[in-house]
Amino acid sequence: MTDEPNLLGEYLRARRELVTPEQVGIPVLGTRRVPGLRREEVAMLSGISAEYYLRLEQGRDRHPSVQVLVSIARVLQLDDDSYLLSLAEDKPRRPRRRPRREVVPPSTARLVASLPYPAFVEGRYLDVLAANALATALSPRLTVGGNRLRDVFLDPAEQALFPDWERAVAALVAGFRQSVGSDIDDPRFIELVGELSLASPHFRQLWARHDVAGRLGATLVFNHPQVGEIRLDREKLGVSGTDGIMLVIYHPEPGTDSAEKLALLASAAVTPTPSRGNTQNAQEQQSGR
Repeated sequence: MTDEPNLLGEYLRARRELVTPEQVGIPVLGTRRVPGLRREEVAMLSGISAEYYLRLEQGRDRHPSVQVLVSIARVLQLDDDSYLLSLAEDKPRRPRRRPRREVVPPSTARLVASLPYPAFVEGRYLDVLAANALATALSPRLTVGGNRLRDVFLDPAEQALFPDWERAVAALVAGFRQSVGSDIDDPRFIELVGELSLASPHFRQLWARHDVAGRLGATLVFNHPQVGEIRLDREKLGVSGTDGIMLVIYHPEPGTDSAEKLALLASAAVTPTPSRGNTQNAQEQQSGR
């Protein structure tokens, strides 16, 4: 028996508990003692034996066929089975790694600084690696050294920005899990998930669901303390030549109240975004404003 984490089994169990019998056409008779589907029900609907499915959840078989996983994904009503398939890939075991420093390409940093919209660069673990002045005007937490997960779960001021906070953090956690994938031996991942699991019961609850979603664009509503409600479209664009670093841009629909409010924020954002080497000086300037 390998001592590797049983990622496939944990994911199957978590997702099984989220699917109700009614969703898959199973009549409910009497009281059920387990949330969601029973193992034998998933096995039956997937066309495999209950014993084999039990082996998958217990980690005694970690590399089932693609056909088996696709069938299980259908029963578990997964919109995208790519994450499930990735958990069963046979990957060579790697030695424990040192933290990797994520570096923003200079051209991307220049682009962020020149954009007329709030823009920042987000690493694999949702660390803020670069941000322009308008992004910081939208949220003071959007500065180099911040972390999107930590801020939305632990900072009341950041939470207050999102009228639909629960939906926002659920999407963020699902995107984070997709970004990390099975690469859970990274010290940065261990540190961040450990900190949030201890400090936030809501994070623990969401993390246990094993929701997975792409880090995609969306329309977000912010409750800004200075200009009130502002609706912005968010784009997330992969930065070529990097491992999971993304450029995030917020932009309003032209001619709307949100566009006018963003222009007001832009007029107040007069302090230039610091370069990587001048971050400390810029922070001192901001604290003196």
